[in-house]
Amino acid sequence: QVYLVESGGGSVQAGGSLRLSCKAPRAITSVFNPSPMAWYRQAPGKQRDLVAQISNDGRTNYADSVKGRFTISRDNTRKTIYLQMNSLLPEDTAVYYCHHIKSTSWGQGTQVTVQG
Repeated sequence: QVYLVESGGGSVQAGGSLRLSCKAPRAITSVFNPSPMAWYRQAPGKQRDLVAQISNDGRTNYADSVKGRFTISRDNTRKTIYLQMNSLLPEDTAVYYCHHIKSTSWGQGTQVTVQG
């Protein structure tokens, strides 16, 4: 298992921006770096859905609902991934989770609330 810590959530008005971070402070780079990473989100009463994914070499894919608004990136030297979220909508409100795919590890989640 890889210990993951998310941060950066909060409450914003619609149209605003937030930047989420997910760090693996205890992982060694040989464990963190080779794995694809992802952000998921879960709204109340709904299933957990994929938001964005990034491969170990930086290739990305996004849910249709966030394309053009969200950007996932990673810094392997810092064992950290990011999710830049722009033009936020009320329907983006959810708990956002970081996922280390190879180890199937999850972070504790960070709440994002967008007020319309």
